[in-house]
Amino acid sequence: MSSALDSFLDKWRDRWPEWTFVERFVDEADRARSVAWFALLQEFDDILNATGDTTPQDAKLAWWGEELRSWAAQRSRHPLGRVLEPVRAPWDQLADALPSLIAARAKPSDAAQARSALSAYAAAVAAVEAQMFNEPLLPNAADAVLTQMLALRVQELDGAAVPHAVADDVQWQKQLLAQWPARVAGTRVRRLYASLARGRQQARLKGGEYQPSPAALLWRSWWAARG
Repeated sequence: MSSALDSFLDKWRDRWPEWTFVERFVDEADRARSVAWFALLQEFDDILNATGDTTPQDAKLAWWGEELRSWAAQRSRHPLGRVLEPVRAPWDQLADALPSLIAARAKPSDAAQARSALSAYAAAVAAVEAQMFNEPLLPNAADAVLTQMLALRVQELDGAAVPHAVADDVQWQKQLLAQWPARVAGTRVRRLYASLARGRQQARLKGGEYQPSPAALLWRSWWAARG
């Protein structure tokens, strides 16, 4: 791998060190691709959660739209594309959904608006992910992506990501957790990733950090991977 690619992969691994324990439940042929895919989504999450003057992030998002369209013709420029573009996935659909991240930064009026603002993007992510890992696109896969995004967003931004109609960030996190099953719909890698994110959410509500024992992490990951 190139050093440029490694820097993107390592940035995601640094944020999710727990993945080292759970990736044994991912098919060996999919392990490098899964980290590259989640590293790409992290780029978009960072753009979504940008605050202040977002002009640079908006320009970066426009660049990514062009880049994803080039992946359909296998003409990538970004290091992540070397790993991801060989997959014949609906890259154009994902590119079309990227601009919605800009509008989704605004504080929503209620839970329905929070979900609708990101629904097209989540659907595109789920569609690409199904192709990426050669699994069926399940009916609730987009909702699993969406709930995880909203949970991580409130962890990043606290009250700024909470709908006006919700009392506070604790209440919003409880609502999200109530809609977030222990084993979500989606690909195996999504189920594993979601189990980690959900664990962090539960720990946050309890006022601590997610620090499971290796044994607990393996058990939870085995359960998520079962499908």
